[in-house]
Amino acid sequence: MNIILSDNGNHAKFCPLTLTKPIGELRVGILKISDKYKKRFKAEGINVNICFESESYLQEKYPSCSEPAFIWINAQVLPDSMLIKEILELIEGEQLSKDGTLLAYHTNKTNTNRESKANPIILNERWEMYQKNDHAINEDYNFLTKGRISQKIPITNTVIGDRVFLEPGAKVEASILNSDSGPIYLDEDSEIMEGSIVRGGLALGKHAVLKLGTKIYGPTTIGDYSKVGGEVNNSIFQSFSNKGHDGFVGNSLIGEWCNLGADTNTSNLKNNYGEVKTYSYESAKLEQTEVTFMGLCMGDHSKCGINTMFNTATTVGVSANVFGAGFPSKFIESFSWGENAVYDFDKAMEVAQRVYERRNQELSPTDIAILRHIFDNRTK
Repeated sequence: MNIILSDNGNHAKFCPLTLTKPIGELRVGILKISDKYKKRFKAEGINVNICFESESYLQEKYPSCSEPAFIWINAQVLPDSMLIKEILELIEGEQLSKDGTLLAYHTNKTNTNRESKANPIILNERWEMYQKNDHAINEDYNFLTKGRISQKIPITNTVIGDRVFLEPGAKVEASILNSDSGPIYLDEDSEIMEGSIVRGGLALGKHAVLKLGTKIYGPTTIGDYSKVGGEVNNSIFQSFSNKGHDGFVGNSLIGEWCNLGADTNTSNLKNNYGEVKTYSYESAKLEQTEVTFMGLCMGDHSKCGINTMFNTATTVGVSANVFGAGFPSKFIESFSWGENAVYDFDKAMEVAQRVYERRNQELSPTDIAILRHIFDNRTK
């Protein structure tokens, strides 16, 4: 079965995270959105081919379906079991909606509409990723662990609650794990080092690591192969990103291949406790929101130097190198070098290549073409 995960015209709402990928490839909860659908359909005995409807410059890496028959799904919608059942019941030419939001349709969008009885998570803005991460972690945890038994949790740990699950190869020693406020899920070959304190929910991805003495306030997601230390509250790290040292990150969204220097700190609340303004890639300016708690949103491949201090609701684009005295600007363009210079594209690719090689990954010509497009379309 062909499934098209569509940005539904809202790609820019989730930038800078989606400058390099479709909405359907974002991680929320434990799994990426595309993996949520793939695994839930497989649980129903159906293997699906995931395709994408996104920006044209992303199509080579994330292609659409070539066959005429497909099921179109709004990628902003995170599935639950009821939604999957309703999607499978669609006949050709029928669509599924929830309170005016189009969720899915079979091959052709028509006026033949069914109102969904499901209550899926719908992401309307990028900051709703961390705001709704508690619900997303619980949905994924219940689905992934149903009918299964965790690997044994070593007795050196203090465990509070009964919702801690270790996949094969996961390790945790001499740590405090409190799952009363949310489940704690350690994926394959992940590790929580000694002295860490975790207040769930927590989703720790494959081969991800919490460094010695890390403090986690849930709901927090640490994606595959990421390394995190210090203090983290209600944040999402996609994959292959590092915050290896002390410093606070709260109510934040960190892309892939990012690195936060030692003692990097994010403000997530204004001194006047007011609602924040943040950069919008739709209007290309700071926009007022109805959000009080908002930290950093950083696109893929970006990095910051030691002791960096980010203002509340700061947005950093792709492959920016942030350094300098004082607080950086609330919006830092892609491929920025410090505050006022442009990061040379070829040098940026040399660094990206070295970073990929350290993780036994390959920076492909397609990846470089996507980054080149972002570089050529900088807004300033």
